[in-house]
Amino acid sequence: MNKKAKKNLIEYGITGTIILTLFLTGLHTEVFGFVQRGILKTGLMDPDVEAKAPTTDNSKKIKADFNMSLINSKGERVEMEELRGKVIFFNIWATWCPPCVAEMPGINNLYNDTKAEDVAFIMLSVDNDFQKAIDYNKSKGYHFEVYKLAGSLPSMYASQAIPTTYIIDAEGNLALTHKGMGDYDSEEFKGFLNNLK
Repeated sequence: MNKKAKKNLIEYGITGTIILTLFLTGLHTEVFGFVQRGILKTGLMDPDVEAKAPTTDNSKKIKADFNMSLINSKGERVEMEELRGKVIFFNIWATWCPPCVAEMPGINNLYNDTKAEDVAFIMLSVDNDFQKAIDYNKSKGYHFEVYKLAGSLPSMYASQAIPTTYIIDAEGNLALTHKGMGDYDSEEFKGFLNNLK
């Protein structure tokens, strides 16, 4: 074997070992999430709020389905109906999903910058073990509450992509659907939320 082939074999071996180690230790989600967080900062994945400006034409508005029961991290049952009248930031995520992990710091910043009486956050975990979501939220120091379903997910929120984010305005209309990761920690998005009150 020549010198170049040996060098390539060693490089592939080291790279493979690193990747295998990341997957076996579970750190791959954090590492890939960190890389994707950098992509978010480019603005390429921002939710398209310009095309979703609130319309005054009631015939074009889609009514949100409030028929959803949730369980929070304290084990308390919460009905989505209780949030009617508020703007709702509804995000479907999982701890094993790198794009979900990537957008969490921005969502936490958005949560900290908004008034709880005006905007409600539903951070719906689809982890098989809800305790993982609770532990993840605590370990990262995020301030928003995490939830799991206590029944079925209304069909209008069914998505093949996670994360998926739905924004519901104060009148109960579906104002935005964003599939995939997004940077919600921007002045443009905060302005969009303020216009929905």
